[in-house]
Amino acid sequence: MASRVNTSFTLIPNQKYRRSNHRSSHFPNILDPDSQPLSTLGNFKALPLEIFQIILRCLSVKDISMLSMVSKTVSQHIINYISTSSGSKRLLLQDFHNLELPDRRQDSTILEHYRSLGLLFKRCTLLLPTKERLKYIHKILAEVSCFKFNGCVAPLQCLGLPCYGMFLQTLTAGWDELECHRVYNFLCELTNLSRKMQTVVCSKPGNARKLELRIRLFCRNVLLDHWTHRSDSAFWLTCILKPWPMVNQARLLYIIFGPVAPQDGQVVWQKMIEEPADEPSLKGLADAIKLLYDTGTKGWTADDVISLVDELSVVPREWLLENNAHLLILSGNSICFTFMASKAVNGRAIELAKLIVFLALVCEKELYCMDWAVKMTRKVCKVFSTPVERNNFLQSVANAFAYVIMEMLQSVMSGDHDEDDRSFLNLFHLVHAQANFHKEVLYLTMNTLST
Repeated sequence: MASRVNTSFTLIPNQKYRRSNHRSSHFPNILDPDSQPLSTLGNFKALPLEIFQIILRCLSVKDISMLSMVSKTVSQHIINYISTSSGSKRLLLQDFHNLELPDRRQDSTILEHYRSLGLLFKRCTLLLPTKERLKYIHKILAEVSCFKFNGCVAPLQCLGLPCYGMFLQTLTAGWDELECHRVYNFLCELTNLSRKMQTVVCSKPGNARKLELRIRLFCRNVLLDHWTHRSDSAFWLTCILKPWPMVNQARLLYIIFGPVAPQDGQVVWQKMIEEPADEPSLKGLADAIKLLYDTGTKGWTADDVISLVDELSVVPREWLLENNAHLLILSGNSICFTFMASKAVNGRAIELAKLIVFLALVCEKELYCMDWAVKMTRKVCKVFSTPVERNNFLQSVANAFAYVIMEMLQSVMSGDHDEDDRSFLNLFHLVHAQANFHKEVLYLTMNTLST
């Protein structure tokens, strides 16, 4: 006996499957009743579409994601639900500026939501080519203004780009490099990112401060910061840097990872030129350099990374040597030694000797182990091929200590009153650095003689 149904509902049709030579190439179209075997709907085949969507509204994003793997037909119905105004409104949370909850609980809640949403889209679009997946996903996400490059008027207080980054990270996790390159090219085309980068690298540093900030936030929050594996972060950083010549790579690296002003988040270009920088100001740059060096990223040799460090030290003009030394220490032993050895083999022993003085000064000021500086000096000595070259180099180190101390003393004696205290404190640290450096040299010498 036929059952009575409410004809005000749209039934999921129950018709026999017919072969059709015509298939739509656009994924988000409404399901063609003649194109899918309804047995894959299981018990859902008796439900009206409206009831099916009511069920979806009662499920969490994770549950919908699991349901999407039941069959291609169910997945298609879920995509149709996402495409509705009620579905997109429910799934595309836009509470990116609610900072009322303590301990940043709001941050983790909404980021976790977009991680789950990324997994849902990953599963629902699984059978599509990468280009079609990206077009469809962009069509759904386009209504979220805070996901756009210039979409938010208060980007520093907005979680939009971090959520977008979390979504993309989950979506593309496990994709091969070719597909990920397509994603990067799609984003560049969508945001005109390459043209914007060209504007900032060809302009005088600081002339396009707002654009520099937008590029930094987009690259960090969308492309770089959410990856668990360092090799993934290195891949995306390579996508950003490699299309550009070395001088522009260094400029972009500074924009993305360099020090910023706490009040407005804009890049501070004079920081490395005018005064000794603290560890937080240098750590982002050091971590990025280590990322490219340590992960064996395709397209980067050790010489490439050392050249990038060398180029970075003159952005926007030549840095204080103390900041160069501090960056090398934070970049790790391998990079520091390779950089110094490069100077040794290229006949730049006097430059190298002065660098060692500032390595010792940074160790003294930052309470790093001074024996590290001595051991690094000893290791670099072995790069010189003859005893005469080694002795000349060690004499240069001693001379460099004396020269820099006299230079700082002169600065203290001739400086204005406002800078006297800072200059004197720097001289105080340098004298102690010299004493502790030579103490460690004596320890090393005596221990070697006694063995």
